[in-house]
Amino acid sequence: MKNYTTLFKILVLLTVIISCESSTGKKSKIAIDKKVDSLLRLMTLEEKIGQMNQYTGFFDPTGPSPKAGSDATKYKHIEQGLVGSMLNVKSAEAVLEIQKIAVEKTRLGIPLIFALDVIHGQKTLAPVPLAESASWDLKAIEQSARNAAIESSAQGINWTFAPMVDISRDARWGRVMEGAGEDTYLGSLIATARVKGFQGDDLSAHNTIAACAKHFVAYGFAESGREYNTVDVGTSTLHNFILPPFKAAADAGVKTFMNSFNDLNGIPATANTYLQRELLKKEWNFDGFVVSDWGTIAELVAHTYAKDLEEATKMAVLAGNDMDMQSFAYVKHLANLVKDGQVDEVLVDEAAGRILKVKFELGLFNDPYKYCDLEREKEVLGNKKLHADALDIAKKSIVLLKNEGQLLPLKKEGLDILVVGELANDKTSPLGNWRVASKDGTAISVLEGLNTYTNNRISYQPGPKVFEGKPNSRDEIKINTSDRTGIKKAVNAAKNKDVVLMVLGEHGLQSGEGRSRTNLDLPGLQQELLEAVYKVNKNIVLVLMNGRPLAINWADEHLPAIVEAWQLGTQSGNAIAEVLYGDYNPSGKLTMSFPKNVGQVPIYYNHKTTGRPVLKKGKGVYWSHYSDVDNEPLYEFGFGLSYTSFSYEDIKLSTNYLSKDSAIQVSCTLKNTGNYTGKEVVQMYIQDLVGSTTRPVRELKGFEMVTLKPGESKEVSFTIDKETIQYYTVNNKWEAEPGDFKVYIGGSSNASLSASFNLAE
Repeated sequence: MKNYTTLFKILVLLTVIISCESSTGKKSKIAIDKKVDSLLRLMTLEEKIGQMNQYTGFFDPTGPSPKAGSDATKYKHIEQGLVGSMLNVKSAEAVLEIQKIAVEKTRLGIPLIFALDVIHGQKTLAPVPLAESASWDLKAIEQSARNAAIESSAQGINWTFAPMVDISRDARWGRVMEGAGEDTYLGSLIATARVKGFQGDDLSAHNTIAACAKHFVAYGFAESGREYNTVDVGTSTLHNFILPPFKAAADAGVKTFMNSFNDLNGIPATANTYLQRELLKKEWNFDGFVVSDWGTIAELVAHTYAKDLEEATKMAVLAGNDMDMQSFAYVKHLANLVKDGQVDEVLVDEAAGRILKVKFELGLFNDPYKYCDLEREKEVLGNKKLHADALDIAKKSIVLLKNEGQLLPLKKEGLDILVVGELANDKTSPLGNWRVASKDGTAISVLEGLNTYTNNRISYQPGPKVFEGKPNSRDEIKINTSDRTGIKKAVNAAKNKDVVLMVLGEHGLQSGEGRSRTNLDLPGLQQELLEAVYKVNKNIVLVLMNGRPLAINWADEHLPAIVEAWQLGTQSGNAIAEVLYGDYNPSGKLTMSFPKNVGQVPIYYNHKTTGRPVLKKGKGVYWSHYSDVDNEPLYEFGFGLSYTSFSYEDIKLSTNYLSKDSAIQVSCTLKNTGNYTGKEVVQMYIQDLVGSTTRPVRELKGFEMVTLKPGESKEVSFTIDKETIQYYTVNNKWEAEPGDFKVYIGGSSNASLSASFNLAE
């Protein structure tokens, strides 16, 4: 398999000699830098630019090579060393064949890096990332990313376009399913966990892959939640809410960044020098490389920021964009721009060097075929441990939103249960969006899960069709709004049942990129179906399957039990069944606020008071409010119930005064006051009462997961220091300002148990 070219062997020998002094720590970094410099000196300008060029998969690598057209040109570019990376090549065999071309047919034999959107698994899918974030379990989230790396690397992949660390407050934006929700603190911790999961402790290992922090930056703040729309945010919002998860990813050693589709204050991210050169590469000292998103260099023309592709090429390179994904810009225009003196070749050396550095760190120069073990691919894909871990985090991601009269958990025998809704029998939708390497029909359906975990009598009615045709990832999802066939059958079947499980929500492809919505209600005729069944049987458990917060105000007002089950991936039905039957006590907490209606959106817990505060509910109309609905969300950030109950009491501070060199210990007593062993996510929020810029009403600054038996109590404590309360101030720097603060501890962002402290001058 290692039939390298002579020049490649010489290159490998040269770089091994250079690096023989050490393979770890600072010396290893220096050695890799020397390797990169040595290689750059051997390369032509065109070959260096080739490293900056990425193509998507365009031919069957196991078949004949393309003979004509653009595909033939791309194929020749690989042979000529004018391609640095490929994406969307989806098997070890296919990767092997293309890698052979790069290694054995090009002048220098430089290996390609192979990328894929490994967002929440490869073949074995975990919950969509927003669902995973609701677990608040950083170890489980890290393990989920680790498993995704193990499985994707077995298929030849060594680079993922994940994690998406965009903060978003707008459920209309379809890509909220791909992130960690609305909170910066939690989002930063999850960003770190996912980077560590993908990249592991040794990036050169055969089962780790390079991660990519995206989308840099502010993509989640697109106006009106509309995909690819413009972004207009101030300095305070940018630095205090949007940038910290990206900084956390950089600090965790993420190897690549991807810039975003949007402009920021009038400058498209791909051409934004401040973001890419000044902030990321200089201030944060990021030493990996930046890749454009799909076609975003060419889109500088559509943005009306560049007159043509050549000018767009120049702008992107000067701004610090290292690799071009599918714009064909660098490979077409960059060499001439250098020769004409419009772009300094030093910038090309820098960009190509950053890319080569990551390839060296991945170990691709030592063994370019290390990810192409066909036997390992067979052994790893879909193995038992991957499925067990997917089930584990799927259960942890489920959020219990309502449970009046302890309708849940259900008894495992003696019940006559009707299951309603076509999603209950769907084995594809629960996989969610971003499942590019999985197969349709591989999820455990809700019906399958229920039948596995019970001896109850279970019958099923699909109700009216919700999604017309066979939804796919490229077209708009077509919704049935007129054919009511199936409603009457469901209503008749529900009349005498002990419990009706209504499985409703979005299709798995209804959230994700390009899936913005202005209506957050249940799609199609599902609300009509729900209300019709409710008229004949009020003993309903609503099981929601969705990739974003939905507006379910009617359901909350009328139904006794609501379970947020998201799109949980391969083990979806088993996870839902275990929770419904009480084999797993739900512990998930929301990471995005659920609105009462779409008119409240964007809605988020860490808002400002404004000059006429939202909390001033006095007489008259001249304060910040709506005329037709209150300001509060239906379910707030951090909310989630359990089959047991918890009380919070006796908050204590070790001192009421904090200096810049000391810390305060804050604690409370958590008690399980119910009848089940349960796990509670204890959350600490801090309010800065006065600042040099206006401050949020409160911000999450700590949390701890605590498991208690019935009647058991535990003192839970947190540490508050200068770093806890610092923010990006009017002085354009991170600092803790002296003044008064309040600390809250509880089970959601509505925590009321509080105490006060002061930071001295």
